[in-house]
Amino acid sequence: MLDGDLSRIALIGLVMLSATGVAWVFLHPYLSGAARAEKRLRSVQRSTAATVARRNEVADAQKRRKALQETLSELDAKQRQRSKVNLKSRIQQAGLSWSLQTFYVISALVGLVCFVTTLVAGFSLFVAGLFAFAGAVGVPRWLLSFLAKRRKKRFLEEFPNAIDVVVRGVKAGLPLSDCIRMVASESPAPVGPEFRTIVETQAVGLSLADCVERMYERMPLPEVNFFCIVVAIQQKSGGNLSETLSNLSRVLRDRKKMRQKIQAMSQEAKASAAIIGALPLIVMVLVFLTSPDYISMLWTEPLGQVMLAGSALWMLCGVLVMRSMINFDF
Repeated sequence: MLDGDLSRIALIGLVMLSATGVAWVFLHPYLSGAARAEKRLRSVQRSTAATVARRNEVADAQKRRKALQETLSELDAKQRQRSKVNLKSRIQQAGLSWSLQTFYVISALVGLVCFVTTLVAGFSLFVAGLFAFAGAVGVPRWLLSFLAKRRKKRFLEEFPNAIDVVVRGVKAGLPLSDCIRMVASESPAPVGPEFRTIVETQAVGLSLADCVERMYERMPLPEVNFFCIVVAIQQKSGGNLSETLSNLSRVLRDRKKMRQKIQAMSQEAKASAAIIGALPLIVMVLVFLTSPDYISMLWTEPLGQVMLAGSALWMLCGVLVMRSMINFDF
């Protein structure tokens, strides 16, 4: 009987001892604060890792912003340097392959033709010299400006389509150089030749950003400058080129619509200026047809020639003032 009670008491003691040991194993970390310490250590480690990651992101953003600012500063400096247009650049912008010597020879020939024509018409030597100077200096440069303006207008008509071709090629996974080569082979002039020049210049060994920047020298347009900046930034800092070029294409088309709207709204003022500017010449021709002896004194008498030259000068000033009043830039 006593042995049974002792065995039962010993078994109960062993069970209680085992339960106490198990409880000590599971409850000791909570009772001693080790679990809280471990939990706090994990939270501190997570916060430290998040802080480090945030610092890395901030550092990367600052580094990219600094690189972008340096790129924009370089582009701004290059643009200021390219803004100094010389005669050779104007010939290139007009799409002509003349050399400077050829241009000077043509200018001299135009001046000589104007001088001889004025003398044959019966004007004095002084008036003939003025016409010769205007023909040698003004007419060739006006021709360059006219050809350059017409070439720029044709370029702007096709440039958004070329940008769309580049965007579709980049989205399809083609490199930017292959997209530019595609535009060079498929686009009409002057967009095709300009992009073909980029491809040929890149084949010599220049970078794509430098080749695109040289296109702005031959075609000094804000739209081309936007394209140069986008390509230069993408080459140095990276980014989503297809999305950026797509936005650029949309901006170019919006600028084209705005330009056409302004031209439509200013047609009435341009027609009025054209009528006012042509009215004195029309009156002079009508008077010459009805009374030639009355008006012929303007170019037969010295005083009349001076009056005619002064009237032409004032008429030119009036035409230039009206042109500046109706010429809207944006």
